[in-house]
Amino acid sequence: MVNPTMDLLEWLRKQLEEADADLLREMMRLMASMLMDAEVAAICGAEYRERSEDRVNSRNGHRQRPWDTRVGTIDLAIPKLREGSYFPAWLLQAPPAGGEGAHLRGGRFLAGRRLHPPGG
Repeated sequence: MVNPTMDLLEWLRKQLEEADADLLREMMRLMASMLMDAEVAAICGAEYRERSEDRVNSRNGHRQRPWDTRVGTIDLAIPKLREGSYFPAWLLQAPPAGGEGAHLRGGRFLAGRRLHPPGG
């Protein structure tokens, strides 16, 4: 009997080995979007469009920011909140001293890459 999970893993492994930069950029964008959505849901006390007595805030659209990565520039849609602000802290972490991208470029980092500031 053929194991569908193994077939999927083999397919994914082959896709990644043969992947071009467009696929890798889309995967990075999707992963970052999922992380931001999870963080914002935790901050708000409920998922997007979920009704909950635990809700303390809600989303108010997105702001677009270009994010420079090793696979090219990715357009991130960073969620906005009705009250207060949200910016993914993991995008602001500085790279290790002496590592790739250790010099300051715009003041915002993720693994030595830059997130463009508003208007930039």
